[in-house]
Amino acid sequence: MRQKVEICGVNTSKLPILKEEEKEKLIKKIKAGDEEAKKEYTYGNLRLVLSVIQRFMGRGESPDDIFQVGCIGLIKAINNFDVSQNVKFSTYAVPMIIGEIRRHLRDYNPIRVSRSLRDTAYKALQARERLTNSLSREPTIDEIAKELEIDRCEVVMALDAIQDPVSLFEPVYHDGTDALFVMDQVSDDKNTDNSWVENIALSEALKKLTAREKIL
Repeated sequence: MRQKVEICGVNTSKLPILKEEEKEKLIKKIKAGDEEAKKEYTYGNLRLVLSVIQRFMGRGESPDDIFQVGCIGLIKAINNFDVSQNVKFSTYAVPMIIGEIRRHLRDYNPIRVSRSLRDTAYKALQARERLTNSLSREPTIDEIAKELEIDRCEVVMALDAIQDPVSLFEPVYHDGTDALFVMDQVSDDKNTDNSWVENIALSEALKKLTAREKIL
């Protein structure tokens, strides 16, 4: 027996798999306005949502929330799917589902980023892709800034703003025994445990000196 895994009250082990001929018949009914056919087609494609949301796990978001957002993307894909384009539904739906989840994560990120900064960031990403294709290499920040005709600092700030925050306790390496965390890779020469202890010891020692000894 397959393990029962529930998400949003849905038993994922019992999700149906639609055959191609079933999909074609349902799509025709959907385009004719059949709501029951739409429900059946949506339910029959929930496995597609499950496969997509795997890449978004581990970001602190509830799996149920991500699944629900993915379902919204699936429904939008069903509503806008054009059978005349001779494209498989899954090929069309996956980018729609991914886009919906990314918008959710961006808009509900605990670190709020202004709309203008996000717009600059996405323009920078588009410029980077264009330059990568034309230069056959990864462009520099200066080249991206020149392409967009904006200051270099604006590009850096915009790209930094849309990066997902990383926990200091995020594991970066695991050899089967002890894990190596991000905090192990981040050094602070000014605020180490050793300097903190030394400062306390020095402060306590100074308290025991006489006024004359402190001057000397």
